[in-house]
Amino acid sequence: MAERATKLEATVVVLNYRTPDLVVDCLASLERQVSPGVREVVVVDNCSPDDSAERIRKAIADRGWAGWARVVASPVNGGFAAGNNVGVRAADAGIYILLNSDTIVRPGAIDTLVGALRGADDRVGIIGPRLEWPDGEAQVSTFRFRSPLTELISASRSGWLGRRFLGHVVARPVVRAVDDLDWVSFACVAIRDAVFERVGMIDERYFMYYEDMDFCRRAKGAGFLVGHEPAARVVHLRGGSSEVKRNTVERKRRPAYYYAARSHYFHTWYGPVGRWAANLLWICGWGLAACLGRSDAVEREWRDIWTPADAGRPQQAGGLSGQSAAVVGGGHG
Repeated sequence: MAERATKLEATVVVLNYRTPDLVVDCLASLERQVSPGVREVVVVDNCSPDDSAERIRKAIADRGWAGWARVVASPVNGGFAAGNNVGVRAADAGIYILLNSDTIVRPGAIDTLVGALRGADDRVGIIGPRLEWPDGEAQVSTFRFRSPLTELISASRSGWLGRRFLGHVVARPVVRAVDDLDWVSFACVAIRDAVFERVGMIDERYFMYYEDMDFCRRAKGAGFLVGHEPAARVVHLRGGSSEVKRNTVERKRRPAYYYAARSHYFHTWYGPVGRWAANLLWICGWGLAACLGRSDAVEREWRDIWTPADAGRPQQAGGLSGQSAAVVGGGHG
């Protein structure tokens, strides 16, 4: 962490890759929720090959945000995990709020998140807000850990299997409040500094996706709890920073880095046998869905799940088509 004379109450980290307009809108929604010397916003430019960083700096200067917002340039595009780590290391705060560029923070949400962590037991290290669509409808943002069995259930599209093994369905229902979860979406999340100090940084071997689940799993293994604060509301423009989400909806092939992250996750937590089991159970579920006429797997997914963990990472900035047509390493969908 960067050294300061006085540690800030909170630092918001916003990751950018060729999305300056989204970032400026996000900053505008934060304007009344941060203040110099107490809270700040660090925008990490993930080595954008355009003029994103300059445009964001100009907006900060022109709109009088320089007292609480600044741009930090990453020398490489290392992806979502690496970019957020750059922002965390560039600050010194008691709480770090990781925030997608494709978000609009509702009034009072930062106060609520900070207050929830500061007022909670020290064991609560991570809290996610209510993510919602612009019309206020809730998005699913609280989850159970993936396991080999979850792959069978998700690929099968079978309601019966989901009801039979409810504890292995990844997405949890949207509820008013949950005190202890497996993991929450990192499209917006508040994390105590103590979590980073005890657990370490986000695993940069994940270019994008699965790193939030992995980090929460490591945090829980270190004795922390993961929570959800629905009173903190954040609009998440899903698809604004995610090729993966858009391709999933359109049943198009997902990028290699998504499956590489999946492979790394299963290998890390279940070993090589567990990774093979996850893939074979996915194939079984896919076959069941096909027999029932419910298969809607994305293009070539039956093959791409075998992607090795070290595949799909860009060799240099812009080496992949990235998280969206306009975003590489810019955020979670």
